[in-house]
Amino acid sequence: MTEFLFLDLDDTILDFHKAERLAISRTFRSFGLEPTDQVLERYHVINRQHWERLERGELTRDQVLTGRFQMLFEELGIPAQPQAVAKGYEHNLGLGHYFLPGAKEALDALRGKYRLFLASNGTASVQHSRLTSAGLYPYFEKVFVSQALGANKPSRAFFDACAAQIPGFDPQKALMVGDSLTSDILGGINAGMKTCWVCPPEAQGRPDIVPDYRIESLSQLPELLERV
Repeated sequence: MTEFLFLDLDDTILDFHKAERLAISRTFRSFGLEPTDQVLERYHVINRQHWERLERGELTRDQVLTGRFQMLFEELGIPAQPQAVAKGYEHNLGLGHYFLPGAKEALDALRGKYRLFLASNGTASVQHSRLTSAGLYPYFEKVFVSQALGANKPSRAFFDACAAQIPGFDPQKALMVGDSLTSDILGGINAGMKTCWVCPPEAQGRPDIVPDYRIESLSQLPELLERV
């Protein structure tokens, strides 16, 4: 029986793609850069690659936060300062929140039935701002952000640090829920938990990272937990 629920934040509860696009557009315009669809899509790809390298321990967080802009600007021949743009982007990213459809209702249904924990690889100051804006803190017994813990998902060290702060924790009664195979699902597997992948029906899985369950949105999680 599931007792402990670990939930990812971005693209599991909150719509990160929307927040990212708006924050990048606002930031680029403030530096005199035009955020065309092509530029935004290329940034999205580079950003994802950098975070995956962080998950594998190949980059530090600071290298991710500035390196993604440096790579983009070098590719496009843009004479902008990556550090200044990165700082502006982090500020703009923390300004708002956008719930995914049904996510807030799912949290309402889960609260009180399970012990809820947030597990995020995001930047601490940005996530704090977004969690506060969205009114999400009251839903969670603890909020775990990798920057504050000193370890990133999917490392076992991240989940060991979480477990150390949870009285009575039992990984066999825990479920990790998130949209990322390489971060959330692999992390849950590394920690000895069951896992639930939140993804669209057309998403392609990986033979080396296999979740226990798969749902299209967080709105389906309460019903799933009633069945398993």
